[in-house]
Amino acid sequence: MARTDHSNADDTAGGPYAAGSALRRVPTQQRSAQRVERMLDASAKLLDEIGYERLSTTLIAQRAQVAIGSVYQFFGDKRAVVRALTLRHLDSYLTCVVQQIEEERPTDWWQLADNLVDTYVQMRRTVPGFRTLHFGNMIDENLLDHSRTNSSVLVERLSELAQQCFDVSESTDLDLLLTVAVEAGDALIKMAFRDDPHGDAKLLAETKILLRQYLELRVSQM
Repeated sequence: MARTDHSNADDTAGGPYAAGSALRRVPTQQRSAQRVERMLDASAKLLDEIGYERLSTTLIAQRAQVAIGSVYQFFGDKRAVVRALTLRHLDSYLTCVVQQIEEERPTDWWQLADNLVDTYVQMRRTVPGFRTLHFGNMIDENLLDHSRTNSSVLVERLSELAQQCFDVSESTDLDLLLTVAVEAGDALIKMAFRDDPHGDAKLLAETKILLRQYLELRVSQM
């Protein structure tokens, strides 16, 4: 059953610098924070235009209209910039999911399947850098955390969200269900976008059916 009070759900999404672990130093002044955001925005656009291999800190500085020293003030290299951008995408993704929870008030957490897919697809279609990065897998399987895969980081965040927004207890079963759902959903969404830049609507619909039915079945067996 869903909790009636979701007041702590926003904690899952983190603050503006929840991606701060990728920074050399977290900006303390508004001007510096805005400069970091410009660098991340510039990186996102450049990634879609030229890809990760051709990306450089020099290009990031030029596009963001900041001195190259500003880049190195906050980031060690281009990988650190892209890691911070990916973490920002993850935070944005979870924020959107929580907003949908507040609006739709699902009664069971597994009903989030449609929300999770729709939010991911919408970000892939509209958010600069997201179609290139996803949640980091297109660059490095361990971009978000050197000791874990990107998928495991996403599963952990989704598990926290389920526990905060619903009457769900932490368990290895929950993590396993979410891992299967994330991996299966990722593979099918990639297939949907393989030949269609907007995503094959029928395949995306089938993806939501598969995830929803799988989660409902497995939750009923827990």
